[in-house]
Parts: sequence; structure tokens; C-alpha cells
Amino acid sequence: MSLHTVTSLPHLLNQDGHRRPPHAVSRAGNVYRVLASSVLGVLVLAVVGAVLGPQWDPAPLTQPLQVQGSSTAITGAPSLHTYPVRTEVVTVQLDGTTVQAQISEPIGAPGPRPGVVFIHGAGTGKFAVAFRSQAAVLASAGVVAIVPDKRLDTYTTAHRDYVAMAADYERSVELLRAHPGVDPSRVGVYAESEGGWIAPVIAATDHQLAFVILVSSPVVPPRQQAAFASDHYLRNTGVPHGVFRAIPRAVGMTLPGGFEYVDFDVQPYQQRMTQPVLVVYGTGDASMPVVQGAQQILADTARAGNDAVTVRYYAGADHGLKVDGIVSATFLQDMTGWVLGLPATASGVPQVAGAQPVQLYLAGPVPQPQQLRDGNVVLLVVLGAGGLVLLGCLLVVGHRVGEAWTSRRSTRDRPAGARWPSGYARYLVAFGGGAILTVAGLVWYLLSVARLAMDYQHNSVLVQGGWLALRLAGMLVVVAGVLAVRRARAGRVPGSGPGAVRTAASWTVATGGLVLLVVLAYWGVYQLGV
Repeated sequence: MSLHTVTSLPHLLNQDGHRRPPHAVSRAGNVYRVLASSVLGVLVLAVVGAVLGPQWDPAPLTQPLQVQGSSTAITGAPSLHTYPVRTEVVTVQLDGTTVQAQISEPIGAPGPRPGVVFIHGAGTGKFAVAFRSQAAVLASAGVVAIVPDKRLDTYTTAHRDYVAMAADYERSVELLRAHPGVDPSRVGVYAESEGGWIAPVIAATDHQLAFVILVSSPVVPPRQQAAFASDHYLRNTGVPHGVFRAIPRAVGMTLPGGFEYVDFDVQPYQQRMTQPVLVVYGTGDASMPVVQGAQQILADTARAGNDAVTVRYYAGADHGLKVDGIVSATFLQDMTGWVLGLPATASGVPQVAGAQPVQLYLAGPVPQPQQLRDGNVVLLVVLGAGGLVLLGCLLVVGHRVGEAWTSRRSTRDRPAGARWPSGYARYLVAFGGGAILTVAGLVWYLLSVARLAMDYQHNSVLVQGGWLALRLAGMLVVVAGVLAVRRARAGRVPGSGPGAVRTAASWTVATGGLVLLVVLAYWGVYQLGV
């Protein structure tokens, strides 16, 4: 017995000491090689995904803002009276179009009266549904309020011009100043959420504006705000760590179809605000940098020599200053008293009061991808790769149908190598089709998690289970690719070519599928902590 035979003997014997069948040894070796190749492929994809784009590691907030008192009451605010309210709908002439607006005014209140123009946040912004509680409370206390419809012909998801929007709202300011019974020197603006990027533009350019109320103001550029909100929402939803990689890669890239406003910087306008400012946040607002926002407004107005800034935090109030679905009555009372008490209430003490806000991370600059920064390119790459895979799969199916049609021909009449190797077509289609389905699943998963995050809801089955299923699917696609390659190599016939159709099908599916695997790796499906 040779030395080679002796050393190989343990591998040929089973646990009972009997000799293993040769085909069992071969099968075990094949399984090992498939697994080893698949693991290697996953590791390569993990590294590729890690180096192609930025990671997500937001900086912690190291300078918390301490409230100076728990009461939100406004120093110097007068006692509020209650008057009947009359409403009317008027037309506001804008540049190139008109919008409707509702004016709410007190009946019997002494004049001339202060006035407030409301500036909408994101969305359609109709007076019939927006700011109804705020306008009603202000009007019943003696303040004339106007809520215009938002101009929508120049406002889309992809295109928003905050400077132009400020000019549109300025028309409502001018209309309210000219309204009977209104003191033109006491007209200010109330801006909520996205309106916080618009109101400072008005304040910086209209020096006659009497005051500014900023409610749930984002302060930082929209790109930073979106990344901050996504991070906070995803942490609340409990997503796996790998999903956070999507934040800088999605928010940091140039989005298809416009979105030039995502880097709009409101700070230069805030640094020119000289009017009294009331800054309001709810401690239950998960979308805004509630500490950083107030700190930034205080710093910006200080550069203008303006210390007439009052900051109030309302316990448990959400983005719309609502508690249990109802706008906080305490907030409405404080805000109305602040408006009616100006200028005495402009410098009330304490300057920062209410519930203690908490913000763990800064809303800072978003790391931007280098290779895949252009969203149009990313979209075209995904669509192109998917198209290649589909084309290749159609070629495979067509070729197999042709083979079945000519299956009655004798073996000697059939050209050598014309048939697919056993199982090759099946694994090739599984590889390409699996890559497309996994990419589609990734898109569905990210959209589903985003919906949960925006609604501030939990669903551990979807979040944890969906991510696990995605990663498992991605690994199975790699296994299918490895099996297709092994079948192709095993089925080669010496001295014969694979044929034009088989070559075209193989290369289109392989190219498109590999690109889709890189896409999956880029979004973290194969990430292994590298």
C-alpha cells in the first residue's frame, strides 16, 4: 500500500470503518468547494460595499441646553380677553398667479390690532385645514390672523425655492398691513417646520416686520435635517446597525430630478433678524434638532445684536405642538400672550424655559459618496443592470425552448456542445432573477422602514425579520452564481464553442447580476462589520 493510499484512507472510510462510495466523497468535496467559494464571494462583496461609500457615525451633542425654569409662562403677557371671531376669504395676488387666504379677526376688540401671517410647513398647505386652532385662539384674543393657501405651481418634491416662497408670503404680509383695523407696525409671521427656512428670509429683507414666531424650526440645511430625522426615526424603529449605512448614501448623493434646495442655508438670514423672536419646540418632536435649533437661533440673532429671543419647550408635544392629537393649550396661551404683550414680552425672563429637551446627536454635515454620488447615474446603473439580466434570461428561455423543439434529433446529428450543461441554465436564471428580486426587496424594505420611522412606529418582525431575509436572499444569489459557474466549467466540451446564444445569455446575465450584487453590497446587504 502506498503512502498516498494510507493517508487518504481515513477520508474514504465512514464512521463504521467501511469504505465510503467514491461518489459520496466527490459530493462532499463539491459541497465544500461551493460553500468556500460562496463565503469568499460574500466577503469580497462586504469589502466592496464598505469601500464604495461613506459610513454613518453622527457626532454626539456635547453642549446641552439647560432650561432656566419649568414654567413656560411669558413674563409681561397681558390677561387674555375673548371676542367673537369673524372670518372671510380673500384673494392674494402673487407674481403670476393668485391664492386664496382666510382672515380671522375679532369682533369688538380695540384697535388698531396686531396681525399674524401664517407660513406653512411641508405639504399642500390649505387654509381650510392648517393652523385652525392657532388662528382661532389669536383672533378670539384680539389678533387678526391670515392663513393663505400655499402656492403649489412652483412647489414640488424636487423643486423648492425658499427665497421665492418668502416673496410670495410677503404679499400676504402687505395685504394684512392694509387690512382695516390692523396696525401695520405690529404685523409679524408665524412659521412652522419647513416655514422655518422661509420666515428668516422675510425678516432679513422686511425691516418693518414686527416679530417672528418659529415653531419646530429645522435651522440646519434640509440635507442635514433629513439625515438627522432619519437617524432618530431609525433608532426608534430599532433597525439593525447595517441599515444606518443607507443614511449618508441616500441623503448624501445628488438626487435625480432636481432637489437643489437640499443644501439651502438659512443661517445668513437668521443672522440678519433684528425682530423679537419666539422659538418653540415640543420635547416629543423626533424629527427636529430641538436643542441645536434653539442654540443656533440664539447664536445667529446675537450676531445681529438681537437679544430679544424667547425659547420655550413643551413637554410631550410633537412636531405640530400637539399632545394626544390636540395643539397644546398652554402653548396657544403663551404664544398669544407673547404677541399681544410686545414689545414688553420681547425680553421676558427666563429666556429659555419649559420642559428639559434632550438631543443625543448633532445634525451635522452629511458624508457624501464619492463613486456613486450622482443619483441619476445610480438609477441608470440599476435599471441597465436589471435590463441586462432580463435580456439574458429571455435568451436562456428562448434557447431552451429551441432545444426542446429539436430534441427528436439524434445525438450524432446535434452539434457538439450545443446543449446547456445539466443545471447550468437553471442556476444562471436563479442568479440573475434572484439578484433582481433581492434589489426589489431591498427597495421595498427601505420604503417600509421609512414609513414606520416617519410614523414613529415599531414592527420588529418587519424590521429585523425583513433585514435577515434580505441578507439571506443576497447570500443565496451568490450561491446560485457559484453553482452556475461550476456547471458551466464542468460542461465544457473539448474542441467546441459554447455557441453565440449561450455566450450572449451568459455574459448579459452575469454582467447585470454582478452589478446588482454590487448595488446590494453598497446598501449593506453583505456588510459584515467591515
